[in-house]
Amino acid sequence: MDQFEVSTKETKNPWGSPALTPSPCSLADVMSEQLARQLHDDGKSFSNCPDAELDLTCTPEKDTSSDLLLAQMLQMQFDREFDTQLRREEKKFNGDSKVSISFENYRMVHPYEDSDSSEDEVDWQDTCHDPYRADKPTTTPKKGFVGKGKNITTKHDEEVCGRKNTARMDNFAPEVQVGDGIGMDLKLSNQVYNALKRHCHSEQRRSARLHDKKEHSTAEQAVDPRTRLLMYKMVNSGILENINGCISTGKESVVFHASGGSGFEDKIVPEECVLKVFKTTLNEFKNRDKYIKDDYRFKDRFGKLNPRKIIRLWAEKEMHNLTRIKKAGIPCPEVVILKKHILVMSFIGRDHVPAPKLKDATLNSEDMKKAYYEVLNMMQRLYQDCNLVHADLSEYNMLWHDGQVWFIDVSQSIEPTHPHGLEFLFRDCRNVTTFFQKAGVSEALDVFELFNTVSGLQINSDNEADFLAQIEALEKRNEDHVQKRGKKTFMANTEGSPPRLNTGDD
Repeated sequence: MDQFEVSTKETKNPWGSPALTPSPCSLADVMSEQLARQLHDDGKSFSNCPDAELDLTCTPEKDTSSDLLLAQMLQMQFDREFDTQLRREEKKFNGDSKVSISFENYRMVHPYEDSDSSEDEVDWQDTCHDPYRADKPTTTPKKGFVGKGKNITTKHDEEVCGRKNTARMDNFAPEVQVGDGIGMDLKLSNQVYNALKRHCHSEQRRSARLHDKKEHSTAEQAVDPRTRLLMYKMVNSGILENINGCISTGKESVVFHASGGSGFEDKIVPEECVLKVFKTTLNEFKNRDKYIKDDYRFKDRFGKLNPRKIIRLWAEKEMHNLTRIKKAGIPCPEVVILKKHILVMSFIGRDHVPAPKLKDATLNSEDMKKAYYEVLNMMQRLYQDCNLVHADLSEYNMLWHDGQVWFIDVSQSIEPTHPHGLEFLFRDCRNVTTFFQKAGVSEALDVFELFNTVSGLQINSDNEADFLAQIEALEKRNEDHVQKRGKKTFMANTEGSPPRLNTGDD
């Protein structure tokens, strides 16, 4: 059977005319060996047939039996639909703008496009009409009315005004989504249109305010671009190695942890530093100007500065106070550098972990008692040696580090000669006494005794109202001598008489 080949029809010559379909034969003829040899010989004779010359000339008639021609026709139709859609997109994109943009380069142009295209197609640049664009409402002429008699229509017609208000919504800001009101033949009354217009304008103003606040203010755990640029400059100059992250936030500032750099001007920078960035929002300082406007060190400069520069003055004030406190030997952060409203100080803590506040520190009774006597000693030295009153002393502004108490946040600290210096000192004494008495320190003095111990005054009163009245009397006497600019200290009379003021002019 290797030489037996069965074929139900004769092989077709691809270059010649198609052969006739052979007539069916019986099964006996198919199994005949003579027929098999005959078919084998016919196959050999077909393989020796000379090649026929191929005629590739195209007839002028469109023969749809050609797959290539069908593909070209389909592609041409697809390209025409693409060009039509592109025209619509161009009309929609340009609108009524005097400056239009052409999509001509994106068209699918073919050389076989003839002139017998459908009549409803329009040329690319010959018309401005877009059948898919909603017609704008017709408005009344300049004379203010159309028609005559009973058919007159004025510019105050409800339907005309409604369509006109709908068309005016196109003038709203791009971020206001007005929808397709014209296509729906929407009619807006004057009241609704005016309400939408006011809302659009108010949203634009609110968005502008939020953008301005974001760009020009320092928010919690974030800084504005100007502050960020100052921080980058510190890193580039070598003062800092890198800035690691936010430690804490407060009413007036944001504190970041940083790694010290190689130093500057022969000054050694600590390995760990903190950046105290004073917030540039003015709301936090509206009620805090009393700490600085009556301070004789900054009084002359306070009235000549705008509110934003006052914030820089606030940072400068903390720098001077820290320098004075550090010089007296009181534990506090060491100033590294001041750049506008950014104060760089040494880090109170270890390995990126800040020292806990006295409020959060876990101390036994002996350590708490030790902390109280340290605070008492530091308050006396702060008042007598540094000539300062903390003015915001509490368990939140004292840190426990290396077995001792540290003072921080002294930007609001003032001198006792301040018109409200003794009042602030009394408030500090009340905060300290309240905290340590609640902590179980039995040796803690009451607020009146603590005030007299720190200030050296001898105000005899157990009533807070009477005690404050005597403090205000002392401050009043101090205010009368403010013009002399001398160093003023309150001295107590040993005979029990009211405290007198020593102006130091003798």
